[in-house]
Amino acid sequence: MKSLIVAEIAEIPAESSFARRTLFKGGSVAAVAALTTVALTGRAAATSGVFQHGVASGDPLPSAVILWTRVTVAEDATPGSGLGDATPVRWEIATDPDFGALAATGTVTASTDTDHTVKVDATGLTPGQDYFYRFTACGQTSPVGHTRTAPAPDSDVDRLRLGLVSCANWEAGWFGSYRHLAARTDLDAIVHLGDYIYEYARGKYTGRNGAVRGHDPVNEIVSLADYRTRHGQYKTDPDLMALHATVPFICTWDDHESADNSWRDGAENHDPATEGPWADRKAASARAYLEWMPVRATRSDGQVQIYRRLRFGTLAELSMLDLRSYRDEEAGPVAGWRHADDPSRTLTGRTQMEWLTAGLTSSPARWKLIGNSVMVAPLVFPPLESATTEAITTALGIPQGGITVNGDQWDGYTADRRTLFDAISHNQVRDVVFLTGDIHTSWASDLPVNPANYPAGPTVGVEFVIPSVTSSSVGDTLKMPPRTASIPAEEAIKAANHHLRYVELDSHGFGVLDVTAGQTQMDWFYVLDVTDPGTGVRHGMSFAVPAGGRIEQRATPTS
Repeated sequence: MKSLIVAEIAEIPAESSFARRTLFKGGSVAAVAALTTVALTGRAAATSGVFQHGVASGDPLPSAVILWTRVTVAEDATPGSGLGDATPVRWEIATDPDFGALAATGTVTASTDTDHTVKVDATGLTPGQDYFYRFTACGQTSPVGHTRTAPAPDSDVDRLRLGLVSCANWEAGWFGSYRHLAARTDLDAIVHLGDYIYEYARGKYTGRNGAVRGHDPVNEIVSLADYRTRHGQYKTDPDLMALHATVPFICTWDDHESADNSWRDGAENHDPATEGPWADRKAASARAYLEWMPVRATRSDGQVQIYRRLRFGTLAELSMLDLRSYRDEEAGPVAGWRHADDPSRTLTGRTQMEWLTAGLTSSPARWKLIGNSVMVAPLVFPPLESATTEAITTALGIPQGGITVNGDQWDGYTADRRTLFDAISHNQVRDVVFLTGDIHTSWASDLPVNPANYPAGPTVGVEFVIPSVTSSSVGDTLKMPPRTASIPAEEAIKAANHHLRYVELDSHGFGVLDVTAGQTQMDWFYVLDVTDPGTGVRHGMSFAVPAGGRIEQRATPTS
């Protein structure tokens, strides 16, 4: 991720902390609330013993869900150490927290081959059902986790509610966003849009006030042992552990799970001369990620594939993208102006683009959601009308959409964006919503076919961009008081890009996406201080898109 280049950022009153909601979509409200309370008030309990890294679930299907844990078989068998004997691990999943009604059970072996992590695809489950799960190893039993399967593909679903997060830098602050999400009982899943970990050496990339806590290992992570150690450290965060134990995750990676500004054959933050071949580092980072994350991956042509699709009845379908494994190298700030429109350059790769467009044009679901790691909405200064300025743009090498601010986004690969938008437009696909992270700031945007014609011209959907959990925002980088210098910058960005309906450059937090047949609404919530482990939270903004319509501002979050 590259920071947006802005030079300017009024104090706004902090709203009261968001009250915990109690709507839950199963019949186990009391049980889930009790488990959440234990997770939040007794969350330090898992820092010793066999299950030091908690439990997690992910990628819920109608009849299956991934269950995850890691076992510490000996004191020196730490993540990345390569030490410790293989040990059997029993897993159980039940419809009640006392495990009187087992739905499935089994035994697997945890060994150094997978860094003693355990990942089970529990199958044969009932659609739309709340479940509780646990593991037993070395004479100890893990904390109990809660998860939920997706509804049947052809079922009518009244509501889907997702928590959205991205960009959680350990050194930049405490993960208060995870704690506040874990305190809710109304979420069906957490969508993590990338940068779950950061690869930098200790003290290399911190926050506004320096490092709040230090990275392990102290060096930049390059080897398989390094990546395993770093994943292990993040999994000890009590707020992240509590969230994982409460609700299933649906994740994709961005760049920092491997290295900053990574692409198909390298990364900006990778030096082959001192850090070895990129292919080795990428393979190590991917292996550790798949060991430590509750992600269901497949293999295509011998390579790991994590772009995938999940259905939630007839209400919504979620396509999770992988934009780092297949992209061409970013062209750079100057050359990027001249090469952004190059049809030979790709962000998605041909196979993934065909998969994405085929899925969107054939989906039977009302809402087509896209988990997207980098911003797709055009962000240019200014957008130019190609019909009247073609001679100028050709002579100067300026992309037809305008001068690109950040070539790391879809703006640097406009041919792919044009292919995608054309597929949506020509096939009259409605109700497309992109869910995006990466840029540590908050945005809401209509997606015009031609930005220069907005709002008169057609649109192909909307995009909601969530802020970072902790990673430095534009306001942090400028080191100005929040809501001071950022406000003029936000207004200038919107003035040059009329399709951008909301821009907030300061705050850290998370999003909650509420999906019904009639509308999809994003609520932004901002923590008050990432350096305070007990930070409060406030509601920041809400925007919705009615079915078949464009973005509209809402006064309050959904309830």
